[in-house]
This record gives sequence, C-alpha cells and structure tokens, in this order.
Amino acid sequence: MAAQFGRRLRKGAATTAVAAAAVAALSASQAPGVTVDDQGRQNTGDATSAPDATVDGDDSATGNSPYYTDLPPLSSPNPSPSAGSETGTGAHGATEAGIPATVLDAYKKAEATLREKKPGCNLPWQLLAAIGKVESGQARGGRVTADGTTISPILGPQLDGNGFALIRDTDNGAYDGNATYDQAVGPMQFIPSTWDWAGRDGNGDGREDPNNIYDAALAAGHYLCRFDWDLSEPKDLRKAILSYNNSTDYLNTVLSWLEFYRKGTHEIPDGSGSLPADRSDDGVRPGVTPSAPGTTPPARPGTRPGKPTGSRPTPTSPAPGGGPSAPPTTPPATTPPTPTDTVGRLEDAGTASLTAMAGHTFAERISTRAETDAGKAVAKVRIRFTIVGDTDTTFAGGESVATVVTDASGVAVAPALLAGERTGAFAVQAAVVGRSLKGVAYKATVTERAADTLVRTGEKALTCVPGGEFAEPVEVRATYRGEAAGKVAVAATLVTSAEDLTENDKGPFFKDADGKAVRTLTGLRTDADGRLTLPKLYADDTAGTFLLRLTTAGGATLTVELTVAPAETPSPDPDPSSDPDPTPTETPAT
Repeated sequence: MAAQFGRRLRKGAATTAVAAAAVAALSASQAPGVTVDDQGRQNTGDATSAPDATVDGDDSATGNSPYYTDLPPLSSPNPSPSAGSETGTGAHGATEAGIPATVLDAYKKAEATLREKKPGCNLPWQLLAAIGKVESGQARGGRVTADGTTISPILGPQLDGNGFALIRDTDNGAYDGNATYDQAVGPMQFIPSTWDWAGRDGNGDGREDPNNIYDAALAAGHYLCRFDWDLSEPKDLRKAILSYNNSTDYLNTVLSWLEFYRKGTHEIPDGSGSLPADRSDDGVRPGVTPSAPGTTPPARPGTRPGKPTGSRPTPTSPAPGGGPSAPPTTPPATTPPTPTDTVGRLEDAGTASLTAMAGHTFAERISTRAETDAGKAVAKVRIRFTIVGDTDTTFAGGESVATVVTDASGVAVAPALLAGERTGAFAVQAAVVGRSLKGVAYKATVTERAADTLVRTGEKALTCVPGGEFAEPVEVRATYRGEAAGKVAVAATLVTSAEDLTENDKGPFFKDADGKAVRTLTGLRTDADGRLTLPKLYADDTAGTFLLRLTTAGGATLTVELTVAPAETPSPDPDPSSDPDPTPTETPAT
C-alpha cells in the first residue's frame, strides 16, 4: 500500500534537513515572532522562530487544523511521464511529482486572476500547489469532477479544543455539517468563518463552494494577497503562509513543496495522484483517532445550495465509512471558557462621523469595544468588521472584511476605510467571531469627488473669427486643499453674461456626436493629475466677447473669456506720390 500511494516521509533528521534547506533558500532573517497588528495582519519574522501562542485558530484560514507533513522526494520534480516506477519507489515516480490536471488548471487560473486583480502580490501558482499538497494532497490525488468539485467533501477534524484549536460552530453546520464545532472544509481546508468572507467563485457557476478546487484556489489566492503583501519578498511570503496556518513546521513544509514545484512539475490524470501518509496530528491525542481529511458527512437537508450537505451523527451512530463513532455533540464539561465565551455585548468605542470623498481614505476609523454583561473589557477577542451595502468601498488591502483582536481595553480598531467611486451610504457591521451576539452597525457615506480650486493652465488669449473655430483649446486644472483633484466631474456652460448664468443662445459653441451645436457639457472629468482639456470650440457669425463658465462639485468655479472678431484687414499701400524723392540716378559722364 505504501508503495502504491507514495513513500511515507517520517519526521526526523531527513525531514528537518530538507525543510531547513527550503527555508534557507527562500527566507531572509527578519525580526522574530508572530504578532497581530491593528489591521488584523499576522506578522512573522525569522522562519525559524516559533509562532505566537496568542494567535487564535480562527485567525488563520484553516483554524490551524492538522496538515500533511510528507516532504517532496529528493529526485527531480519533473520526470518524463513514462519514467519511474509505481512500485517500490513511488515517491520518485511521475505520479508523486505530478499534479492532477484539473487541480493544476485551477491553480494556474487563480494565478492569472490575481495577476490582473492584484498585480503587486506576485502570487505564484506553485504556492497554491504547495498549500494544496499540504492541506489535502491535491484534493486527494485529484479526485474531482469535471467542474473541479471534490467527489466527496474533504473535512478536517472538529476543532473542539481537544488537541486542536477550539472554534465553536460559526455556520450552523452549513459548510461542514457540524453544528457544534467548526471543521476545515475542502481541498484548501478553509474553516467556515473564514470561507464566509474569503470564498470566491473561481469556475463561474455563480456559487462559492469550498469543495470546488477552482473556488478554493481563487479564495486562497485572495487570502494570501490581502494587506498588499508582495509574495516575491521572503518576509511577506512567510507572513502569508503563517496566516494560513500558524505553525513553523507548516511554514517549512509549504516552503519545501514550493521550492520543489518551482523546479518543475507536470500534469497527470485526475484521480491518479498519490496520497500523503503522515499528518501533523499523528499521536497528539492519545486514545483518540483523528478524523483524517476526506471524511464525508452524512446528508443533511436544508443546507445552502452549492455548499456541502450533511448532518452530525448521533453519539451512538457509526461515523461515515464504518469508522469509530462520532464524538459527543456538546462541549466537554471540562472545557474552560475562552475570552470569546465571556463577551456579553459589543459597544461603539467613540467612533465619529464616517464620511469621505470618493477615492479618498476615511479620516475616522471604526472602534468597537467588547464587554462582559457586567461592563468589563474583554481582551483577545476577534472582532470581524464587514462592509455591507451597495458600495465599492473597501478596507486597506482591498478586502470587504477585516478581523481584528481587541486590546487590553477591549477595543478593536478596524483598518482604515478606502472610499470607492460609488457614492452614497453603506454600513460596516462589527460582530464577535464565533458568537451570535448582536453586533454594532456603523453608517458611512461616500460623497462625490470635489475640487475647491479651478484654474486655467494657459495664458494665451482665446480668439476666433465669426464662423470659424478656436485654435487654442481650453485647458484647466482642479485642486482640492492644494492637491490635484483627479476624476472630478466638471460642467461647462457658455453663459449669457456674468450676471445671467443661463445658457447663451448665440456665440461660441461645442459640437455633439452628431455635429450639432451645444452650449452646455456635463460628464466631463479631470484626469488623475486634476487636468482637463475641453472639446474644441466653434463660433457662429456673431462677433463679440463671450463667457464660458466651468463648475465642479465642491464649489470651484472658473469663468473664461472668449473673443469672436473679424480678422484684421491689412492697410492698403500708401500713395506712391507721397514717397520721398527717390535717390537721383547718377548720369554717366559724357
């Protein structure tokens, strides 16, 4: 069996040596430790430093669930598909080095999407492949349908605090079929509370399914690229991997596979991939048989479309597949309460008015306080801030959800909001991760881009002959508080006079798409530098001085003078008789 499914690489000297080599190749020394900053980011330093024990499991993509510890084979990662033997040395064969076709396609498509959406992230598909290998053995060797959905759901063990992180149910069992505790779900092993905001539709079927490799790979890419991390930088790469699963051993294992796949790999048929053998939780709970990823929950009616279905077995029912009976559905009586369990309510912590101009950063940040029923501050509680409503406003980093840990005073400060281009009101909802307590809603408003100053950039007089066209274009620049006001709407009207701002019915005019005369233009916008060049101006047969008035949101105005006058007629030649006497012609001597 071992020969068929791949060589089992046990933890020991060989494992340490291979992992250390990969880390040395990919890492640069930084400040040690893993912390969570005020934007919910995990920061890690040196790859050899231990993860932060204060980081809760629900802060990672996987809830710090178990993972496969098998390391890459020492042979070439890119053998000929016909090379190698599947018996005796399976870890050296083409199957071990290859990636199932649909799974590989999902990774590459996710990379292409992130290259367009977040080019500064520099996400390599090989990183997704490395994580997919460690999390689920490439979707259990590529056992997926044609659209990328796993043939049966892939579930990690329940996170009940017994050898694993303690994460109580956050989805009422909709994703994992467990209404008591959360379990990591799918080929990329997202916990439900993370998938709820990180989930993406990678195959275009209108659903976000953690059991679909296209959806899960794209979600993993976005997750790794949040907070403007640049994965071509070793420091950011380590931060991203540790944010997925907060374990130094996990980091080293992923880096080993990343280095392996970067040297080359190849496509193999779906379902023919080798299965990993060793897991990080082997022997961590004496007397308890861990539920390996791949367990299929029984059917449960009423779950959301596109999500895995299933219901929890009763304590006396056999687990799916004839395994040991399911653990109790109620928390053990000895489980101590977590800080999250003690929260009685959320309160606003003095957030002022949330208003910003489109394209600008909100000056005010949302602050929420977690308290017990008695009003005592609760520290180390994860508060999730979610932007809701018809808006394109995001948090710094481009995401619509941010999770932040409360400080010693029980306060969590959300990342700064970056206003999008869509104006109007929306809301930010603050809630306790892992609890169904009433949250706090914050109203925010995005106003139209504005300018407080509008000036003409040229000084040349704007003149034209009757029936002609102005040779010099009207060019202006808008600013707001001394800075360039980009993408500001500008309206231009040829007015009757400085006192009468109604549209003139004679004089200069613009032309519409059909070539007809128009004297009011709307929908004009300045460029990123606040500059705007108006369309060409023409003149009818009326001579005189005319006014062009420009206005912007925010109250900036500018009046430009236009002159229409006949061309100057050159003066006729003077009377030759009035010319001075010509120079006498010298008469030659006779």
